[in-house]
Amino acid sequence: MEHFTFLGTGAAMVTQCYNACFTIADDNSDMFLVDGGGGNGILTQLERLGLYKANRIRAIFVSHNHSDHILGVVWIVRAITQEMNKDRYEGNLTIYAHQRSLDAVRNISQYVMQPRLWALFDKRVIFIPIEDGTECDIIDRHFTFFNINSTKELQHGFVCTLHGGKRLAFTGDEPIKNELFKRIEGVDVLVQEAYCAQRDEAAFRPFEKSHGTALNSCRVAANVGAASTILIHTEGRNLQTRRQTYIEEGRSVYNGKIFVPDDLDDIKLSDCL
Repeated sequence: MEHFTFLGTGAAMVTQCYNACFTIADDNSDMFLVDGGGGNGILTQLERLGLYKANRIRAIFVSHNHSDHILGVVWIVRAITQEMNKDRYEGNLTIYAHQRSLDAVRNISQYVMQPRLWALFDKRVIFIPIEDGTECDIIDRHFTFFNINSTKELQHGFVCTLHGGKRLAFTGDEPIKNELFKRIEGVDVLVQEAYCAQRDEAAFRPFEKSHGTALNSCRVAANVGAASTILIHTEGRNLQTRRQTYIEEGRSVYNGKIFVPDDLDDIKLSDCL
């Protein structure tokens, strides 16, 4: 059964944790990476998991072009293309994103990587553009991507049908809008942002940045009937109390399971059901 490993859990400007990104995988199987964080810290996170060379990552989804989501992808591409050139990576790496994000990964890589590495683009590093409503099968799982209608930057989320038919939704780094609830209705696992606790809203003013609170995100989980929700993309000043505070707030409006992972936490699908 699948599990979800959170390489990072923080928002853009955190310093005490890594930016929000995670993998979907079975034990010892190929991994699907959702976003890459903002730098080569993603290699440190993988190394801490015993996966420094990133050879299990076979597919990547880039939600949008903000630096804390896309720059780490460039480092993953660099690490994997180096492995390809050493005959230590089997098969291809496939990157799924809107064309704007694919262009960004390609262009940044060609500025900062050696030609022998980006010479593998379109040969063994495959770029697949997605749009609102695009459906495709990735590592034996079915994905439906959707535009989250961001007010800041073109951004996509997805619903993934996992092995066994359970469904996981990822809604990006903004509170999902009411008109999109139908896209995620009844999912088993809902991964969403929660920038800060409701009690800290005055200090962080998340809604001015198109972000939300733990209370708001758990209310969404209740409204769409999600069995569980995982809250990430948070501020980084209150990491020691983040989990307890978010869960306490969420329980006031939501009866499902609430997870607030720390960096490198692994959450099993079976625990979410």
